[in-house]
Amino acid sequence: MKSRVRRIVRQWAAACLAGGLAVSLAACGGRTNPTNLIPQDEEEERVVNFFSPMEKSDPHAENVARTASDLTVMMAEEQLGVTMVYRTYTAESYQDKTYDEVTLDRARNNMDDLYLLNPDTVLALGAEGKLMDLSGLDNVKNLRDIILAANTVDGKLVAIPQEVVAYGLFVNKDLFDQYDLALPETPEDFLECCRVFQENGIETPVGANRWWLENFVFAIAYADLYNGGSVEEEIAALNSGAARYSDYLRPGFEFLQTLIDEGYIDAEKAAVSEAIEGEGPDFLAGKTPMVMAYWGAANTETAYGKTDFEMQVIGFPSSWGQMPVMPMTGMAVGAEAEHREDAAKVLDVMISDEALQLYSETNRVISPSKNIKVDCVPALRPLNDRIEEGIYVLGSNAGMNVEQWGNTCLIVRDLLNGASVDACMAAFDELQAAVRDQA
Repeated sequence: MKSRVRRIVRQWAAACLAGGLAVSLAACGGRTNPTNLIPQDEEEERVVNFFSPMEKSDPHAENVARTASDLTVMMAEEQLGVTMVYRTYTAESYQDKTYDEVTLDRARNNMDDLYLLNPDTVLALGAEGKLMDLSGLDNVKNLRDIILAANTVDGKLVAIPQEVVAYGLFVNKDLFDQYDLALPETPEDFLECCRVFQENGIETPVGANRWWLENFVFAIAYADLYNGGSVEEEIAALNSGAARYSDYLRPGFEFLQTLIDEGYIDAEKAAVSEAIEGEGPDFLAGKTPMVMAYWGAANTETAYGKTDFEMQVIGFPSSWGQMPVMPMTGMAVGAEAEHREDAAKVLDVMISDEALQLYSETNRVISPSKNIKVDCVPALRPLNDRIEEGIYVLGSNAGMNVEQWGNTCLIVRDLLNGASVDACMAAFDELQAAVRDQA
């Protein structure tokens, strides 16, 4: 199973980061006035090397369009007198390796200073001591508790994002109203809605893809863990082996199996469908009442930001009601990187309230700073309200010694392809045993 996790395909990196930090690093940034460049004969140039998944143009090229992340980078450059040098996954010949594999190799060999990491690599590199402890940065004091919980490994804060990526259930409210259905709160509510839709001629009530069905699992599995007041104790029991991940995850997988058995999702189609591409057209056409997607998909007309019906984004069904699911990407500094001190200073500027206010206003996303509130579109208010109440589950948590997001995604695919729930739980038990044996 570990070898399968290492083979997470490149599209998974894009899907995990969709709507999140990596998308903000698209190739359109530039600098019109590189005033921080000093001739080599006057003073040695201070450089920070940043490795990320997306192609990036020459940082000194003139370009009117700038991403939110570029603007915060420029802020750091101007304040600190450094130059960010972008090294990218797509710009190099890595066709046979995933982004995760490449970042693991580069960080282990101290090839860069600052990295944008997926949850599994945050956990792996943090456990190996390859990432700097960022808890001493000045602006850490402004971060939400969720950021600290999701990115702390062995007591060290090893990664910090510029946004909190939240996943929710996108619903066609008009169809719910047409059949006099309340928006679902619990798994039982959800199944009843699916039954009514199907009985009224909507053959497949839930549009699904091969990436995001694990959000149902997390919402059902970890609602009590993250909201019941004993998260540290429960995670400690899981990490010690006193509790089993499979016992938490089984109800979520049984729920997905019910969706498959009842035909509420098309398992065969979902197993091969890319995110939004597979289910998006039917949802936009009003044929599918529910799909799952990330926060940013409601902000842009290229996804679900402009519909011909009333759309609302709610949490996934759980014992605690509608539950947002929040996986984490994060920026990290190599513990032994050549320019680690400057990289840490750059990151500190990029997570300042000033920079994060600019970032969140530009991208209209949830800020990792507890001091910055989101001015979200009306469709996102139900999801945002739950998050502001402090009701959510984490889809990734570096404090768990079994990586969650990538592993669960892969094992859900096994379920879609015909594996039994028992076989899926055995796979989690094997993962947990492997981690225990390595300890």
